[in-house]
Amino acid sequence: MLALTAAALGYVSVAYTLGYSLRTSATERGHRLAPADGRITALMAQRLAKIDARAADRHLANRLARAALLQDPTAVVAASTLGLNAQLAGDTKSARRLFSYAEKLSRREFQTEIWAIEDAVGRGDVPGVLHHYDVALRTSRSAPDVLFPILASAISDSDIRSALLKTLMNGPVWGPSFVNYASANAESDAAIRLFQSMTRAGLAVTDEPRARVVSAMIGQGRARSAWAYYTTFRTNADPRISRDARFNADVKLPTPFDWVAINDDGMSASIQRNGNAGIFDFAAPPSVGGALLRQMQVLPTGEYRLAGHSIGIDQDVAVRPYWLLNCSDGRELGRVNIPNSIQAKGMFEGRFTVPADCPVQSLMLVARPTDNVVGLAGQIDWVRLEPLR
Repeated sequence: MLALTAAALGYVSVAYTLGYSLRTSATERGHRLAPADGRITALMAQRLAKIDARAADRHLANRLARAALLQDPTAVVAASTLGLNAQLAGDTKSARRLFSYAEKLSRREFQTEIWAIEDAVGRGDVPGVLHHYDVALRTSRSAPDVLFPILASAISDSDIRSALLKTLMNGPVWGPSFVNYASANAESDAAIRLFQSMTRAGLAVTDEPRARVVSAMIGQGRARSAWAYYTTFRTNADPRISRDARFNADVKLPTPFDWVAINDDGMSASIQRNGNAGIFDFAAPPSVGGALLRQMQVLPTGEYRLAGHSIGIDQDVAVRPYWLLNCSDGRELGRVNIPNSIQAKGMFEGRFTVPADCPVQSLMLVARPTDNVVGLAGQIDWVRLEPLR
C-alpha cells in the first residue's frame, strides 16, 4: 500500500510539473495533465477569450476563469480575462472591479495594464494614462513594441507631453529608450518640444536622439529647420563657417552638420580625438575612390575660402585627394586640390562661390582612385571654410 501510495503521489507530482512546464507552449495539454492548477486553468481561459472569440468560447472562458480563481485566488490572468469579457459585454463597472483586483494581485500582467490605459483614456485621465504606461513599460518586456509607437505619436499633444515629462523626471528605466525611439519615429517638431522641455527641467538629452531628429528633418527636406534646432545645442554654430576645424569636438553621434567620417568600399576614415587635439585619418586601397569625410553647410550667398593642413599625403598630381563643395541639388560649386604634404609645409587653400539659389551645400573630402600599390593614406589636422574677407 505504501508503495502504491508513493507511486500515485509521484505520478501526480510529475504530471503537475510537466503540465506547468507546458502551460505556454501547449496550454491545452498542460491543462489535461494538471486540471486543478489554477495558473494553467487561467491560461486556458485567456486563450479562449480572444477579441474575435465566438460567444460559446467566451462563455467557456468565463467558466474556466472562475474555476481558476477558486483553485488559486492569485491567478491574475483569470481575473483579467473575466474583466476583458465583462468589458466586451458592456459591463464597464464589473470590468473595472475585476481589472482593479488583477492589478492588486500583480502589476506584471500586461493585459491588465493595457485595459487600465484604455480606461484612463476613456475618462480623459492623462496622468492616469501615463501612470499605467510607466507600470507596463517597467514590468513587461513586450510593452515597448506595443506602447512606444502609440506614445510617440501622442506627444504632439501638449497635455500628454507635460505628463510624460513628469514621468521622465522620475527616471524610469525605459526613459532613454523611448527618447531614442521618439527621435526617429515621432513628429519631429513634437520631439524637439519634448527635448527642449527635458533640457529646461534639467534632464539630459544625449547626442543620439538629437542627431536622429536633425537627420529626420533633413530627410523631410527641412534642412533650414534642422539647422535652427541644431543651433540650440551647438550654440556657437555659425552658418557662414564650417564647424570643428580641429576635429576636437566631443560628439558621440554626429549630425549631418558635424563631421561625418565615411567608410565605404574598403576605405578607412576616422576622427581621432585626444583631449583638445584631434585629427582626421584616412586610407583607401588601390583603384578605390569616393567621399571620405562630409559636413552639411547652410552657407549664405557669397565668396568663401577653404584652408587647412595635411600630413602624410604623397601621390601623383592626378590622383591626389580634393575638397568638393556641392549644392544639395547635385551641382558642383568647386574643388580644392590637396598638394602633397611636403609642399607648402602641408598647407592647402582654395575658394568657392555660393550662388543665391543654393541654400544648402555639402563639403566633402574625396579620394581619387590611385594605381599606387599602397593606395592612399594621409591625415588632416585642421580645415576651415569661412567667408572670404
